[in-house]
Amino acid sequence: MEITPDYVSQLTEATSTFLCPLSANTYGIEFVYFRVRDLESGMVLFEVQSEGETVSTEAAIDGDQFRTVKYHLGPDFLKLRALGSTIDFTVGPKEVRNFRMIERHYFRNNLLKSFDFNIDFCIPNTRNSWEVIYEIPEIPEELLQQMIENPWETKSDSFYFVQDELIMHNKAEYNYSPLI
Repeated sequence: MEITPDYVSQLTEATSTFLCPLSANTYGIEFVYFRVRDLESGMVLFEVQSEGETVSTEAAIDGDQFRTVKYHLGPDFLKLRALGSTIDFTVGPKEVRNFRMIERHYFRNNLLKSFDFNIDFCIPNTRNSWEVIYEIPEIPEELLQQMIENPWETKSDSFYFVQDELIMHNKAEYNYSPLI
């Protein structure tokens, strides 16, 4: 089965497996910096920078462990209305046309929000910065409480396409229980 943007946009729950291997990233795209901030206050919520170590797509190890991130954000995170995310990435020796990220967030089997972002073109062998804005949907109080009481049951899938071909798939799990 071919995994297309239309296909992933129709998913009704987080995937149980990765929909492409690490080797699908034939463009050599590597994420090297990630920052998330609250747009209302400007406060940086978290920031991660690569220390130059990258995971080879030819690695003999199970690369899936590098494609799932766990975030313990605390209940106050759910009160935020809009987030700004800066993602820096490098591109290998091939040009990248129509680089598209579709990110889908779920609690259990319920879609909370889907985001769809696109960059038209990236020059080969460059470092690029991608700024995206996430408008957080209104979530009913009862559902918010369930999300807080059930850590790691809120999940997301991030699908990355180049010219509608899936080249990367990452996952995240979220914990909104109180921070200790």
